[in-house]
Amino acid sequence: MEQLLQQAVNGISLGSIYALIALGYTMVYGIINLINFAHGEVLMVGAYIGLYLTSVLGLPFLPALLLSMVLSGVLGMVIEKVAYKPLRNGTRISALITAIAVSLFMQYGMMYFVGPESRTYKDLLPSKQIDVFSTGALIDIKSFYIIFITLIMMLLLMYLTKFTKMGKSMRALSQDRDAAELMGINVNQTISYTFFIGSSLAGAAGVLIGVYYSTINPLMGATPGLKAFVSAVIGGIGIIPGAVFGGFFLGIVETAVSAFGGSLYKDAVAFFILIVFLLVKPSGLLGKNTQEKV
Repeated sequence: MEQLLQQAVNGISLGSIYALIALGYTMVYGIINLINFAHGEVLMVGAYIGLYLTSVLGLPFLPALLLSMVLSGVLGMVIEKVAYKPLRNGTRISALITAIAVSLFMQYGMMYFVGPESRTYKDLLPSKQIDVFSTGALIDIKSFYIIFITLIMMLLLMYLTKFTKMGKSMRALSQDRDAAELMGINVNQTISYTFFIGSSLAGAAGVLIGVYYSTINPLMGATPGLKAFVSAVIGGIGIIPGAVFGGFFLGIVETAVSAFGGSLYKDAVAFFILIVFLLVKPSGLLGKNTQEKV
């Protein structure tokens, strides 16, 4: 029982980070049908921003987290303006190739500036083992902080998309871009805000990964970024609740695989799940199968 509870909390904690990243994927795809494979590198930059703010400037955790989110959001807007906007009316393959190129440029650009060595985060959150419900299961309180922070961000995002003018513009644009433009919605501004929000969540995830694992490096965004894409596909890419569900699902599955001695294969299991969903239910668990006329 103790082991089961420990692994469940660890899985939810890891899954909440995947969910934050997956939200960025699903928001961008829902608006412009683009798989932004540079999203993981925005996470990496956010992690380094958080490291600089806490280690060099000495900021506490919360201000560093918020400022990292803002700067990561601005970076996402710049990427959209420079790399994706000129290709908005182009083919999907050209946008996909550009996204991969931006990803590699950011990885090795960061490696050039900071070096390939891993950097260490200092302890920004309380770290002590607590006995949950007096069951004997000792769980690091840091996991609960991460779960709480990510849930707050997800709730704020859901409020933003459902009840604000910008959120309504995003939903209208995801339904029918041409009709939204005819209704007076500023398409360019809405897309920029979408990239800002998605990238700010990735920046937050980068800081949380740094806090959770204590070390970061210039290539750290690749694997979490791909797994977040898997999470988005599991839940239904383009569907915000689906990204959250997929993130938690994948985090729990990975933790379960590791708990049963398969830690070397957890990445393979994640991508095996992706293949299964693409073959069996490509629309995801919360998506609906649609037929397009050619």
